[in-house]
Amino acid sequence: MGPISDHIRHHLRILFVGYNPSIRSGETGHHYANPTNRFYRILHAAGLTDRLYSAAEDQDLLDIGYGFTNIVARPTLTAAEIKPEEYKKGRETLREKIKTFQPRIVCFVGKGVYEQYSGRKGIVWGAQSNPVVRSSIEYVCPSSSGLVRMKLDEMVSIFSGMRAFMEKEEECT
Repeated sequence: MGPISDHIRHHLRILFVGYNPSIRSGETGHHYANPTNRFYRILHAAGLTDRLYSAAEDQDLLDIGYGFTNIVARPTLTAAEIKPEEYKKGRETLREKIKTFQPRIVCFVGKGVYEQYSGRKGIVWGAQSNPVVRSSIEYVCPSSSGLVRMKLDEMVSIFSGMRAFMEKEEECT
């Protein structure tokens, strides 16, 4: 089972960055495809999409300015299976993608994803005050994995914080 394709283009509103694809995502070729993953429900409940999308429609979110990538491309059952050298290579590749495609917001779906990317610990939810790539807002949200025990409404609240950045951008255009 190989990596799944990024859905990415220049100047996205939000580029969502996960740890790596789940086994289910690797099987289907779609981001956040595990049936226990709450990603698309969270986006809709947070007001980031006007309807509930499914994983099979992940490429359609490009039309509203949302893209997908991962810090590590190899599908695994859990993030614990990712090797340090995979994170190192993924960190370098991700920085280049962000510099090249210049998304407005880079949403790291999991504190651990951002810790691996930035090399920092003690990360807070939301916008990071000292972004690694200064051309984008680096925003940290909880992992939407079904393994995460945070309540859905708490997750939705954190994700919905990105709307303020998008509304501010829309006011300026």
